[in-house]
Amino acid sequence: MAIATVNPATGETLRTYDAHGEEEVERRVAAAHDAFRRYRTTSFAERARLMRRAADLLDEDAEDIARTMTVEMGKPITAARAEAAKCAKAMRWYADHAEELLADEYPAQADVRDSGADTARVLYRPLGPILAVMPWNFPLWQVVRFAAPALMAGNTGLLKHASNVPRTALYLGDLFRRAGFPEGCFQTLLIGSGAVEAVLRDRRIAAATLTGSEPAGRSVAAVAGDEVKKTVLELGGSDPYIVMPSADLPRAVKTAVTARVQNNGQSCIAAKRFIVHTDVYDDFAERFTAAMNALTVGDPLDESTDVGPLATEQGRDDLEELVDDAVREGATVLCGGGRPEDRPHGWYYRPTVLTGITPGMRIHREETFGPVATLYPVSDIREAVAVANDSPFGLSSNVWTRDHADVDLFVRDLEAGGVFVNGMTASHPALPFGGVKRSGYGRELSGHGIREFCNATTVWQRT
Repeated sequence: MAIATVNPATGETLRTYDAHGEEEVERRVAAAHDAFRRYRTTSFAERARLMRRAADLLDEDAEDIARTMTVEMGKPITAARAEAAKCAKAMRWYADHAEELLADEYPAQADVRDSGADTARVLYRPLGPILAVMPWNFPLWQVVRFAAPALMAGNTGLLKHASNVPRTALYLGDLFRRAGFPEGCFQTLLIGSGAVEAVLRDRRIAAATLTGSEPAGRSVAAVAGDEVKKTVLELGGSDPYIVMPSADLPRAVKTAVTARVQNNGQSCIAAKRFIVHTDVYDDFAERFTAAMNALTVGDPLDESTDVGPLATEQGRDDLEELVDDAVREGATVLCGGGRPEDRPHGWYYRPTVLTGITPGMRIHREETFGPVATLYPVSDIREAVAVANDSPFGLSSNVWTRDHADVDLFVRDLEAGGVFVNGMTASHPALPFGGVKRSGYGRELSGHGIREFCNATTVWQRT
């Protein structure tokens, strides 16, 4: 099996790599297991030293790895640079905070006295080698937000990255090696999706994390469940973006555009469904459509480009099918709705705004992974919540209002892993990240994320 780097801006295959065979996979799994037995006993200070060194190297490599990401999956070069910087920031955050996040916990003596213990404590111990199955849309960040906490907790990692970003995948394995992490602590597996099950079933693999599609999550969760192994899943999203009458409309519109087309619209936490109160709907729709229509679609290596190509030809085909289905069922295209005529090569799609969406349309239920927005008018806050929750997904949400009562109701009733008020959903190392419903389970980042792959061990002691 060959794994290839294909430039989505041109469709040109730039380089192919041979997939790792069974013997090489075995060697790497064994190395991860052997490394864990030694690495788990290292101090937080030593792990932090190594992690900070990795962050320094990433800063030095930032321009090169940014161009690699852009060429492999098409994100605008400015966004790729920001992604590299964000990864270095997260590495340093975990280097600074891991020890306190995993500090031993001592319940109040009065609370444990009737257990018969003279003392009791809870400590967090690493689990072992963790298999990470990662997607192409944020090829550096998705990995680092797993790797930084996992390594700081004392685990080792095996990365099965998306097959269309092999250069980024290999860079990540090399980055941690160059930083001085012991051999086997973090390795890349160049394997196809069909080889994941065998690795996950290996008795030496302690747990798994996956960011990706719902079908991929179901597959990994089923195997892990059969093996009784812990998993964390971050799957799809169809995030609502609710605009109420009291909102700062110019800010809401400007942020809405960024929230929809960030990463060329290929983000699980990108706002996708724009739910707008009828009092401001017409004004919002006019401004939003004009701004989406004014975006520059072009070469992602060009500093002036707002929206580059979709990462894969199949991804563009899937997006076209969703839009075409909606139009056949009666949706109205306010702008976009097809491929740009001046981009005959590559997998481009014009920023698109649709209205007249009904529950029977596929686009109402399925995730739009590309620069396509759907507009929904609602008459009051209860209808806004109902439309927002009428989705199989529950990753994050955005609400725009200056009414405190609105905020309280949204925070209480929205079915999502996050509620971002008067701002755009974003991930940050200090805040837990994850979803509910078919958006997955478990949390990444913050203390919640680093403890996902730890054994919370009760130590009961009588003197």
